Amino acid sequence: MSALRAMCPAKVNLALHVAGRRPDGFHEIATIFQAIDVWDVLQGETAEALTLTVRDPALESGESNHVVRAARLLQDRVVKARGRGARLRLEKAIPVAAGLGGGSSDAAGALMLLNALWDLQLSPSDLAQLAARLGSDVPYFLVGGTALGTGRGERIDPLGAIPERAVLLGTPPFGLKTLEVYSQLFAPLTGGRADVTVPRLFVKFAEGNDFALATNDLEAAAFRMRAELSAFRDAMSESGAEVARLSGSGSTVFGLFRGGTDLRSIAERLLGRFPGWTMRASRTVASGVRVAPAVE
Repeated sequence: MSALRAMCPAKVNLALHVAGRRPDGFHEIATIFQAIDVWDVLQGETAEALTLTVRDPALESGESNHVVRAARLLQDRVVKARGRGARLRLEKAIPVAAGLGGGSSDAAGALMLLNALWDLQLSPSDLAQLAARLGSDVPYFLVGGTALGTGRGERIDPLGAIPERAVLLGTPPFGLKTLEVYSQLFAPLTGGRADVTVPRLFVKFAEGNDFALATNDLEAAAFRMRAELSAFRDAMSESGAEVARLSGSGSTVFGLFRGGTDLRSIAERLLGRFPGWTMRASRTVASGVRVAPAVE
């Protein structure tokens, strides 16, 4: 294959529970991931060397980029990938440091695209194992849709797709670093066991297509750091959102709305109260990363 394109979706967390810090330093969590219709686009073609061009001044294109890290992991761990090159180009639409999983989605996109481009013939299980090395959210984007994430978030159990919802995203003019938000939790050490009741509860939320009682345990910590996030979430709820919540560790706040809602009017009202924020209308989608031939 000479040129491929990976469509890499954003996600929101419909629910997120933090059980505590594990002995390995990670946090034990349970979360419901939901893919949404905001896409980064990664294109690649075979080349002698590995290069990446990023169309976003907020991101570097060097070895720290999630796409390059994914490619290097393949070169290191997969014999057939050693010595392979690719000319990669990443076009960003998912905001950086916003709790929407853009970097993780890009990493998953790189794994899937290069698996096909280099004809590595890795199975979904092989890709999932490599994805877990790159980050806790990365395995989810290989699956997408509505899914339960446990452990660090890397253990993925697909759930039945929820009926499509309209999604309104509000992203402030600042980001939040995941490690800093988690550091505000003051969660005690655990023995590494997952909470067995919360994942079952989250599955029931998904089965019942009702997330009104779901929570995000990171909200309190994020709201202590930035009080305007709490104010925006409340305003989103008052605007008629079925669910209004911080996504992951933030900084994006999202609202789920039933079909037919005039999201444009809601966004205009919110911007009047919160100048400087970026509003984006989206919808839930039932897929993860999509790889197809590049379109010239």
